[in-house]
Amino acid sequence: MSWVLVVLWAVVIFLMSANTGADLADGDGLVARVRALLMSAQVAWFGVGVDLVSPFAHFCEYALFGFLLQNALGCSLTPRRALLLAVVAASAYGVTDEFHQLFVPGRACDPVDWLVDTAGATLGAFLAHAALRRFQPPARR
Repeated sequence: MSWVLVVLWAVVIFLMSANTGADLADGDGLVARVRALLMSAQVAWFGVGVDLVSPFAHFCEYALFGFLLQNALGCSLTPRRALLLAVVAASAYGVTDEFHQLFVPGRACDPVDWLVDTAGATLGAFLAHAALRRFQPPARR
């Protein structure tokens, strides 16, 4: 079941990246509505010209991805090895995600987004690592 969740979340990330710039800015779907709500709050708090919504979304997407990867890998590897592999795998997926966005109208490949993805994945993997260490026998640590 752990790997099913990893794959499903990877698909969600892919589909989010497949949204065009117009879909995100002017669409009427759930993602566009949530983005519009967050953007209006952001403008009220920080003013025009600040975009914290996109990095926040990237960070959260990849924090969950890192958590799920750590959980799945922790079933067959030691938690430390799973942690390292989870961060590396999520970061590599972030590279492919940014490359994918080169081909989506209104989107761009942004190395800063990849760094935010990697930071989120690192936090998520560390949180899962801490949780797994708490519940595993000392021999597996």
